[in-house]
Amino acid sequence: MLSVQLCGWALLALLLAGGIAMSEQPQAHPYQMDRLFSYTGTLQAPPEVIGPVPEGIRATFYITGGDVDGPKIKGHLRHAGGDWFTVRPDGIGVLDVRTTIETNDGALIYLSYLGYGDLGVDGYEKFLRGDLPKRLTLRTSPQFRTAHPDYLWLQRVMCVGVGDVDLEKFVASYDVYAVR
Repeated sequence: MLSVQLCGWALLALLLAGGIAMSEQPQAHPYQMDRLFSYTGTLQAPPEVIGPVPEGIRATFYITGGDVDGPKIKGHLRHAGGDWFTVRPDGIGVLDVRTTIETNDGALIYLSYLGYGDLGVDGYEKFLRGDLPKRLTLRTSPQFRTAHPDYLWLQRVMCVGVGDVDLEKFVASYDVYAVR
């Protein structure tokens, strides 16, 4: 029994000293990111602040328009929709966005996404006082719905959105990628 314990301690000492190389081979899952489009959306200022609710501070940022431009989709954001934004007590802003893209060829595409923006550990208290950050980095998971035959493929892809919002100018901008 003592020899087993000594072997265990010796093995641990070798591992800690770097005497035995441990290789980690993570499972590879190949993927590809294809940029679909970028967009800039203008927001009504100031936001409609509902105030503290059980989930956090609720505020609605209404979308007043915007441009969509990319290799797969070109058009504009219609003057409709918004972000039903909630700032959680831990300072995380939860996005709940719904709007419509009208493409240059006349298709209507419903765009919705959830996402996050980190306002910092004191973000809840600051937002409650009306102290908005100048800029907020955002990460989202866009989903699309359309009946237009040229864009049905959008309903079959998983997407990510990477962007930010300028809360001095009330302009949000994103790059949207399909993960394949």
